[in-house]
Amino acid sequence: MAVNLLGNSDADARVILNVGGTRFETLKSTLKKLPATRLSKLSEQLSYYDPILNEYFFDRHPGVFSQILNYYRTGKLHYPTNVCGPLFEDELSYWSLQREDVEPCCWMTYTKHRSTAETLSILDSLELDTVRSSKQEVLKKFGWDDNYEYAQGRLPKYKKMMMIIWQIFEEPRSSTVAKVVTVISIFFILVSILSFVLQTLSMFRITEIDFVNVYVNKTTTDRTPTLNRQQVHPTFDIVEWICNSWFIFEIVVRFIVSPCKKDFSKSILNIIDFLATLWFFFTWALIKLNVNDNEALDLLSTIRIMRLFKLFNHHPGLKVIITSMKYSSSVLWLLIFFVLIAVAIFASLIYYAERMTTKHPDENMFTSIPDALWFNMITMSTIGYGDYYPKTMLGMLIGAVATVAGVLIIDLPMPIIVESFANFYTHLRARSKLPKTRRKIGPAETLMKKRTAITTIDNVQSIKLLGQASKTSMFGSKTMINNNRMSSMA
Repeated sequence: MAVNLLGNSDADARVILNVGGTRFETLKSTLKKLPATRLSKLSEQLSYYDPILNEYFFDRHPGVFSQILNYYRTGKLHYPTNVCGPLFEDELSYWSLQREDVEPCCWMTYTKHRSTAETLSILDSLELDTVRSSKQEVLKKFGWDDNYEYAQGRLPKYKKMMMIIWQIFEEPRSSTVAKVVTVISIFFILVSILSFVLQTLSMFRITEIDFVNVYVNKTTTDRTPTLNRQQVHPTFDIVEWICNSWFIFEIVVRFIVSPCKKDFSKSILNIIDFLATLWFFFTWALIKLNVNDNEALDLLSTIRIMRLFKLFNHHPGLKVIITSMKYSSSVLWLLIFFVLIAVAIFASLIYYAERMTTKHPDENMFTSIPDALWFNMITMSTIGYGDYYPKTMLGMLIGAVATVAGVLIIDLPMPIIVESFANFYTHLRARSKLPKTRRKIGPAETLMKKRTAITTIDNVQSIKLLGQASKTSMFGSKTMINNNRMSSMA
C-alpha cells in the first residue's frame, strides 16, 4: 500500500484507476458519493489492484468511464455520443449504475437504440431476407426437432417430400423450382385479374337480341329486334377455369404440406384466396341456373382482385409498407378521430349558418346535418365533388376554414407515418448489405495469477532502497563531473 507522506486522511487519498489503458485519478471521497457501486467498494485486497503500480486496472471502455467518473464528481450522468447504446448499458451494469440515472437531455439519444432493436426484431419476424431455411429450421417449423431420429436425417420419405414441397411453395427464392412456381403463380394472378377487367368491356361481350312481332291496330309489322341480355365471351370462361384450376391446386397443396393447419387457415391471404376461388364456382353455378342477373353478386366478384395482396410475399418492400402502416396504426386512429370531430363541428356550423342567412329556404342546399356532414367530409379531404356547396357569405367563409383545417389535420401526422416507413426501409437496406455469416468471438480464457501480498514494511524497505540508489547515482554523477573538470584543466 502506498504510504501517505502528506498525512492526509484515507478519504482524501488519491486513487489511480487504469481503465482500458487510460489512467484516471480522483479522490476516495469522490467514489464514496454513490454507495453500493463497484467503485465505492475499492480495496487493496481485490484482484484488479496492482500494488506495484499502486493502481486499479479495469479492462473496460475508457470513453464511457470518463462520463461515469464525471457522474461521481458532478452527480449528472451524460450519454457519450461516440458509443452504441447497448455498450453504454453494459458499462453501466458493470459499474453497478442504473440507466434511469441518465440526464433528460441525453435520454432521447440514449434510447434510440431501443427503437432500432425493436425495428430489427420486427424485420426478423417478417423473414424478408430468408433465401432458404436450413434443415434444422425446417424441422423446427414442423415440430420434428425433438425427435432424435428425425434430427439425424432419418426421416420417412413422405415427410422429406413434405419439407421439399413446403420450401418450394413458401420460400420463393429457395431453389430454381421454387422460382418457377412463383413465376407461374404470379402469372395466373395477373391473367385472372386482367380477364376480370377486360370482360366488362362491351367489345368483349356477346349481345343476345330477340326478334318479336309488333301489332299496331291489329296489323302485323316487321320483326323488331329487342335486347335480351349480354354474355361474356366464352374465351374468358376458359381462361378463368385454367387460372382457378391452378389456384385450387396451389391452395390444396400448401394446406396439405403446411406445418400448422390452424395457422394456415387463419392467414388473411389464404382466406382471400379461398373465398375468391369459392366465389368463382358459386357464380358459375348461378350462371348454369340462369340466376346471375343480380348486380350485388357481380359486386362480390371483385374479391378476386384481392389476390394482388399475395404479391406481398414475393417483394420485401411491399411487406415493409404494410408493417409500417401497422406500426403507425395508433397515429392513424388518432387522425381519424380528429377528422371526425372536425367534420361534426363544421357540419353543424355550416348547416345553421346557411339556414339563418339564406333569404329563400328553397335555395338552401343543406336541408339536414347529414348533408352538411357529407359536404365537410368531401371538403376537408380536398376532393370536392361539387354536389353540395354553400351559397351565403358566412357559409363560404366556414367552408374555407374547414378546408384549411382539413389540410392541417390530415397532413400533420403524415411525417410520422413516413418516418416509420423510412425507418423500416433503411434498416432493411442496411441488413441486405450485411454478410450472412459473421465471426463469433468466444469467451477469453481466464488465467488467474496470484499476486504476492506486499506489506507496509516491504514498501518502506523498497523506498529506502530507492533512496539509497538515488543517493548513489547522485554521488556517482558528482564524481563524474569532478573527473571531467580535472581532465579539462589538465
